[in-house]
Amino acid sequence: MLTSARLDVANDLLGLLRDSGTEPRPDTQLEALTLAVAADLPVLLWGEPGIGKTAALGQLAEALDLPLTTVIASVHEPSDFSGLPVIGDDPAVQGVPMAPPDWAVRLVRAGRGLLFLDELSTAPPAVQAALLRVVLERRIGTLRLPPGVRIVAAANPRSSAADGWELSPPLANRFVHLQWVHDHDVVVRGLGGTWPRASLPRLDPALLPDAVAYARRAVCGFLAARPALVHQLPTSETRRGGPWPSPRSWEMALFLVAFATAAGTSREVLSLLVRATVGDGPGLELLAALDRMDLPDPETLLADPGNAVLPERGDLRQAVLDGVVEAVRKRPERSRWEAAWVVLVKAMETGAPDLVVVPAGDLAALRREDWDVPAAIDRLTGAISVSRRADREGVRAA
Repeated sequence: MLTSARLDVANDLLGLLRDSGTEPRPDTQLEALTLAVAADLPVLLWGEPGIGKTAALGQLAEALDLPLTTVIASVHEPSDFSGLPVIGDDPAVQGVPMAPPDWAVRLVRAGRGLLFLDELSTAPPAVQAALLRVVLERRIGTLRLPPGVRIVAAANPRSSAADGWELSPPLANRFVHLQWVHDHDVVVRGLGGTWPRASLPRLDPALLPDAVAYARRAVCGFLAARPALVHQLPTSETRRGGPWPSPRSWEMALFLVAFATAAGTSREVLSLLVRATVGDGPGLELLAALDRMDLPDPETLLADPGNAVLPERGDLRQAVLDGVVEAVRKRPERSRWEAAWVVLVKAMETGAPDLVVVPAGDLAALRREDWDVPAAIDRLTGAISVSRRADREGVRAA
């Protein structure tokens, strides 16, 4: 057999090995990535070498039907991103235009695509500075990337990068930082020929105005209560190269909350995205504020306690019961006090009884001398001895 024929057979085998398919499969980090791409926010994937960041971008581009343009940031000069000066006929009159590189021209001609900036953490500071305009203003030289182009970057932690640098704070603050880790089951099934399928989120057109209003109310209300978190530059160099709160990153968080709301995204995906923009601490505080926004109004529960709908999560249910007791404390009336007991009974019958203990004790302490102990209290005696506590508090008040 001729050598060329043998190579043809080898190529056939390689083709079979590289042939793979996709399947719909829950993948939290892939869903977070596609949602951020849909929101047109620059994404930075952090992960150890060989974890599959580059392969994931190739699959994403194929699934979204976007031409993939890969640029290795570490092997380029600053002028490759800011543009190369080209001297014309009369520079004194016409100036010196900055010519963009060929890959930027191809993206503009196509009108759409996925720009993948790889090895970002090994790019020297001068190149990182040149990338600021590319990431924020989407300009390379005199060209402006069209709206159909999305930007995704990848980087290795400095400890595992070849001659790595920490990202500069201005560049880091322009990205949604997603930690990319491998999933054992996904890797095994992928090596078997089937990878998870990336797809853009389905946004409900009817929910768009409400999603925007909800996101603005959530982020603005949170920052009004926590003004110190509007801008908080980390003190350590390593943390400055990751997500941290600034007006720019809070705007990205607002966009992601709106997109996640319109798409009906899971809390786990939203948590990844919010923490990827403003950091873990501020992100978790915002998520807690979002949870409180969804809690039922205590006044609504007191007005119709028999039909009260309480959250399933224990921490949220506890917050609701505490809110009901606080509402009675602010406006103590016998009808409201009795309605609160009905809410507590329903909480005990539909959830963990121990969540009722503290609110029941606080509510019993609000009893006035002329208020009879309601029959609803007897239904709580299996969990706590509330009746005797209410009687003791009544005697003490008298």
